[in-house]
Amino acid sequence: MPYDGRLLAGVTVLMAVVEAGTIVRAAETLGLSPSGVSRALSRLEARVGVRLLQRTTRSMTLTDEGRRFYESVGPHLAGIEEAAIDAAGSSSNVRGRLRVNIDPFFSRIVLSAHLADFLARYPDLSLELIMRDAVGDLVADGFDLALRFGDPPVGSFFARKLVETRILTVASPGYVAAHGRPKHPREVEQHACIDFWDAAHGRAYEWEFRRGAEVLPVNVKARLLVSDTGTMVGALEAGAGIAQILELGQMHLVKSGRLVLLFPDWTDELFPLYAIHPSRQHRPVKVRAFIDFCLEVIAALNREDAQVQADRQRAG
Repeated sequence: MPYDGRLLAGVTVLMAVVEAGTIVRAAETLGLSPSGVSRALSRLEARVGVRLLQRTTRSMTLTDEGRRFYESVGPHLAGIEEAAIDAAGSSSNVRGRLRVNIDPFFSRIVLSAHLADFLARYPDLSLELIMRDAVGDLVADGFDLALRFGDPPVGSFFARKLVETRILTVASPGYVAAHGRPKHPREVEQHACIDFWDAAHGRAYEWEFRRGAEVLPVNVKARLLVSDTGTMVGALEAGAGIAQILELGQMHLVKSGRLVLLFPDWTDELFPLYAIHPSRQHRPVKVRAFIDFCLEVIAALNREDAQVQADRQRAG
């Protein structure tokens, strides 16, 4: 069966442009001139009969037809790449650029201390962690992957749940000493609270408590609203109020005594972390390698928490 070599070459150029984000960066990756890349894109558009990229002097985005074309051919090129990697049979083929739309909390609190290990493991890979408030359009924005807390967005995505972490309601020892410790979640409504901004929905997170099948929504009085975890923890430790935090990556604040867990029996609310991919049948090996590494980091944190808890029970 004859193959259209020019069509395949044009598709390769299109994929490189989308992944690089600009024609200039794609040209550097492909070893071509920017004008050569532009001509290849024009030939591809003429071949398929539609405009695939909307190009201006300042921006470049996929058209609707271009996005559908990109999502259709992506699995086939990814399959070719994976077949070559499988044939080589070596993890050293994790290479190139990996661009991740990542949740700011997960990047800063959970992952940052381990990034040197990941880069050392894969020396031929460059990693871009871009903190965004929402998933957006992964294809048009040139992302290979998104890591987000909460329910995944509706759309042409493939989502994989990586972990569920508990929600903890906490305050500082100083706040408890000054204002008393609430005995029931309902009493939180009478205390100063620190709320967190839900950027995906454009509002503060709603508070609720769970104990088994029992669900208790609470209307808090939040005089302080923040969108940064570091700011929240600093305000908590300074005694600004009561807040809800994620157990993942922050349980050490409770175990060290810096924060007080107020309602140990009401910690059954779970918050999921998802890996979200563009709608492709195959995932590049570099994406799989990064997800596997994130799972390793999460498992290590969970083991540390379990060991501390076991040591505490033995000591008690």
